[in-house]
Amino acid sequence: MKLKIKDKFNQELPTDPILENSRRQVAKACFSYVTPKQTAKPEVLHVSPEMLKNLGLSKTDAKSDDFLKVFTGNKVLENTTPYAMCYGGHQFGNWAGQLGDGRAINLCEVEHKNKNWALQLKGAGETPYSRTADGLAVLRSSIREYLCSEAMFHLGVPTTRALSLVLSGDEVMRDVMYDGNPAYEKGAIVCRTAESFLRFGNYQIFASRQDDENLKKLVDYTIKHHFSHLGAPSKDTYIAFFKEVSKRTLQMIIEWQRVGFVHGVMNTDNMSILGLTIDYGPYGWLEGYDYGWTPNTTDRQHKRYRYGNQPNIGLWNLLQLANAIYPLIEEAEPLEAILNQYKTDFESQNLQMMKAKIGLYEEVDNDEDFIKNLEENLQLVETDMTIFFRNLSDFKDEETGFQVLKDAFYDFDNMPDEVKKEWEFWFLNYEVRLQQEYTSPTERKQKMNTVNPKYVLRNYMAQLAIDDANKGNYKLIDELFQMLKKPYNEQPEYEKWFEKRPEWARHKVGCSMLSCSS
Repeated sequence: MKLKIKDKFNQELPTDPILENSRRQVAKACFSYVTPKQTAKPEVLHVSPEMLKNLGLSKTDAKSDDFLKVFTGNKVLENTTPYAMCYGGHQFGNWAGQLGDGRAINLCEVEHKNKNWALQLKGAGETPYSRTADGLAVLRSSIREYLCSEAMFHLGVPTTRALSLVLSGDEVMRDVMYDGNPAYEKGAIVCRTAESFLRFGNYQIFASRQDDENLKKLVDYTIKHHFSHLGAPSKDTYIAFFKEVSKRTLQMIIEWQRVGFVHGVMNTDNMSILGLTIDYGPYGWLEGYDYGWTPNTTDRQHKRYRYGNQPNIGLWNLLQLANAIYPLIEEAEPLEAILNQYKTDFESQNLQMMKAKIGLYEEVDNDEDFIKNLEENLQLVETDMTIFFRNLSDFKDEETGFQVLKDAFYDFDNMPDEVKKEWEFWFLNYEVRLQQEYTSPTERKQKMNTVNPKYVLRNYMAQLAIDDANKGNYKLIDELFQMLKKPYNEQPEYEKWFEKRPEWARHKVGCSMLSCSS
């Protein structure tokens, strides 16, 4: 197994001089060296063929003993020194101080076809940043991360990727719902990949300690390797850097809103500097179209990270990043202008995104009201988001609207008359609006089906795969993996997955809300 190792992060940035793997505060360093834990009886469950290719590896490599050892942490690649990153962050709006890679160990960086890939094992043992945790992960959360990161990529959402899912062979103790009932679960490790795993929190930790020297080193490094098109570091470059991070963050969140994805834990340490979806914990997809829904049990009371608030949280997190890099710029006005532009851009981009979902592209004066009316209607009774927008592409006229869309409503037979009237009014306006824009229903259907997925990784689907895997059956992992590679295609062989959440899953653990436990 040959990888083209091109380590930069742990070669160019300041390191923690203490080599002992003990929990501690790490000052004036971007990372600490750490060796993954040896596992008892590792077994590869699944490998992404696309990611193999992206790294310059073959399917034969994936079956080798070397691959098994390296991607379970049992062997360190030659000429590499694994490490854990140091960062801080705001958690649920409060500054939490030092956090860091408590469950992730970076193996190395690989270059292939002029693209950089950082390889990181999640669940490979404790690090100096593990605090009171063991640094391990369980099969349950690992399946969710592995499947979701690859599914998001194929949906067209900026994301980290996943190379492999393996069983460690160890048992890991977890209290799933934090209710005082811990139990042993199967241990697992995911190798996740990205151009970089840098987060807002990497910069915040230096700013919080008034360590401007290392803050500058890290920002300069980031620009050199990930934003080199902006030019050499300078005050203007730092401003341009923040502007691009803001744009990428907004683009990512607009894509989340488009497919109905809710991250669940938008803490600043979970925000990628590259605008990638990172850290798949208690995430979920909307079942019913509900702005107030969050998949995270920890967030049940305040719902800070609910679906409808994700764009606002993106802005709040960018404000914290602006505060962190302010010492390099020492001028608030340009940063404030970028944050204000985010608000303006969200309004216009969100409108365009919603219009594309219903097949409209031309500018019409009452578009905002028309979309607002649709969003209000979707919340009058429980309405499945994915099915509604997918089936809307078959809409022909006001008279047949319900016929096309009734499968999206959870209880169509008992829909109140006043709700039906609201929908009929919207159908009528939609029919008129379509006549202004299209001559071909086929063209509209094709366009709409490129932005409205037929298949997303609903929580109950992932839970079924988890339940099977806990019994030693891993076939459903592959079935979902294959289906989610083509989420916009009809794929009649997978039609059983194009359905509303079953009633048994409404309140089942893992299918409705999830904890951060993994």
